[in-house]
Amino acid sequence: MHSSSSTARHLRSLPALGAVVALAAGMTVALAPAAQAASGATLPFTSVEAESATTTGTKVGPDHTQGSLASEASGRQAVRLNSGQRVEFTVPRAANAVNVAYSVPDGQSGSLAVYVNGTRIAKTLPVTSKYSYIETSWIPGSKNHHFFDNARLLLGQNVQAGDKVAFESTGTQVTVDVADFEQAAAAAGQPAGSVSVVSKGADPSGGGDSTQAFRDAIAAAQGGTVWIPPGDYRITSSLSGVQNVTLRGAGHWYSVVHTSRFIDQSSSSGNVHLRDFAVIGEVTERVDSSPDNFVNGSLGPNSSVSGMWVQHMKVGLWLLGNNDNLVVENNRILDTTADGLNLNGNARGVRVSNNFLRNQGDDSLAMWSLYAPDSNSSFENNTISQPNLANGIAIYGGTDISVKNNLVSDTNALGSGIAISNQKFLDPFSPLAGTITVSGNTLVRTGALNPNWNHPMGALRVDSYDSAINATVNITDTTVTDSPYSAFEFVSGGGQGYPVRNVNVTGATVKNTGTVVVQAEAQGAATFKNVTATQVGVAGIYNCPYPANSGAFALTDGGGNSGWNSTWADCSTWPQPGQGNPEPDPGRNLVKGRPATATGSQDVYTPGKAADGDANTYWESANNAFPQSWTSDLGSAYPVRRVVLKLPPSSAWGARTQTVAVQGSTDGSNFTTLSAAKGYRFDPATGNTVTVSLPSGTSLRHLRLTVTANTGWPAGQFSEVEAYQTP
Repeated sequence: MHSSSSTARHLRSLPALGAVVALAAGMTVALAPAAQAASGATLPFTSVEAESATTTGTKVGPDHTQGSLASEASGRQAVRLNSGQRVEFTVPRAANAVNVAYSVPDGQSGSLAVYVNGTRIAKTLPVTSKYSYIETSWIPGSKNHHFFDNARLLLGQNVQAGDKVAFESTGTQVTVDVADFEQAAAAAGQPAGSVSVVSKGADPSGGGDSTQAFRDAIAAAQGGTVWIPPGDYRITSSLSGVQNVTLRGAGHWYSVVHTSRFIDQSSSSGNVHLRDFAVIGEVTERVDSSPDNFVNGSLGPNSSVSGMWVQHMKVGLWLLGNNDNLVVENNRILDTTADGLNLNGNARGVRVSNNFLRNQGDDSLAMWSLYAPDSNSSFENNTISQPNLANGIAIYGGTDISVKNNLVSDTNALGSGIAISNQKFLDPFSPLAGTITVSGNTLVRTGALNPNWNHPMGALRVDSYDSAINATVNITDTTVTDSPYSAFEFVSGGGQGYPVRNVNVTGATVKNTGTVVVQAEAQGAATFKNVTATQVGVAGIYNCPYPANSGAFALTDGGGNSGWNSTWADCSTWPQPGQGNPEPDPGRNLVKGRPATATGSQDVYTPGKAADGDANTYWESANNAFPQSWTSDLGSAYPVRRVVLKLPPSSAWGARTQTVAVQGSTDGSNFTTLSAAKGYRFDPATGNTVTVSLPSGTSLRHLRLTVTANTGWPAGQFSEVEAYQTP
């Protein structure tokens, strides 16, 4: 599904690990703790990033900007090769096959020469822009996208860990992203009693049309198996009436069907099993009215899809009708112009597990409860990389849904790593109900800037887009690493302010977020327990529900939380990645730019004027109403030793004495007097500046100044308040 709303939101313009993804010597490795299953699929290949390999080319990225080449790359980095330049990978495991993710300029094609341990082999790796550079102008916020493609090759020899495999441009500029090294098993033999499509006239050379041969084999094999021998087969129209049959190949490296529409049927009695072959299409654009899908419609109850390689389709599986107890496992779905898989309503007991998806043009995995709710279905232990126009995993409505132990990385525009949403798109829609379980997932470099909203989308988003979220949403054992923006977002994306309720976030590890840990933009409530954060970019919490009068979002501390207790308090602006909360050097003014409040203010002379870094602007309290207090939240507790108070330096400000007491607090509620009330002389002859020394051992987050007298004006007045860690 795509995020289709262009609603004008008058908002502020704007990861002990559950599982970790480590980039060691360029290899993506899933590390599992003893206490829970590893996130992601168990894969038969090992990926090596090009930027970690040896190259004579040029590294590009990192970059998260929508529309840039690097933003769609794995790890947001890749290697550009001009003619004669190469990238050489150290093979991480025994292998005889490789798949390469790459990009070439629009309108160009060519090949990569392949070298094994310095010797060029006879085979080359074709590269093309044919399936890339997709335009979807009808989707608000989209840009030209889908820059990368994948090409695979059987090397014709075995290589061992430590061997070198290099790819060299032979003329066309090629940007290499990642190489997947695999030991492909030998081709399987024909099962006894099966019906071979070749026996029905199929052409394994790919020259002839094998459509009717496949249909005849399916009809002849009812209750049994259709055998697809090694070869390339061309099908020119979709198959229908497929039921009570197994279609099996010799392995997806050997049995390859070329078609853009494989099965298209609205119903089936079920027991359909598709396994161990490849279906590679010719879809070069996204046309949503065309069923250019590997499977479109229904396989029927008790069916399965396993061991498949699906590539160059609009959608891998777009599933409607009765698919009860369907199992989709151990597949690879690559380079689709839209979703990888979508359970489009009425999915009951479906399990999608241990699949690898890369380079989707929309949600990689989605459940959309249109017409009837998806229920008791799950996405489990899948690895998802580089969806370039939506979410890694999206749950749009449904009842008792599970999203468990998945690994999602490198989302791009209009999407989060995981979205739990009541965005309906069409009616009739079944909102989220029952218990939504989101457990053991790892999200790496996920979340993006939404150009429609002009603000960020978090790595994990809970969205009351079109209606309130009343289901129980349990988010447990989540790892969020290197999110460019926030870790957890709670939002009503349609701009109507529907509440997000009944959310429990337990056992999360957050590391290196660009902005905040919690981005709360809707009314509602969530409880957080054992959520730890390090390397937080700006502040722990952004809590600014929209619309402004829609209600509050309550964050309940369930205990065990650490590293994210600061709050971004200026709801008129968006925190920018990495802009705040560095550990200040001793000479830094801790107050400058921090939020400020007061017991009162006069006209335009608001509390923030004393924290804006400009000594010519000032705060003035309500007149004739002593005592008056001014308070600033420093964001974290600091050992403050010195407070500097200023009035405008102009000689027009006559000398005066203000009686000021200084207090401090670590929680914003309980304040301790650090310096008792005392008269301080402000004189333009000495810069209208006074200094208040604080005792050693002082630790405060909230700084409060209480003024009880002023000989120059019946109000408290400060143009700047500064706080320093040095005496």
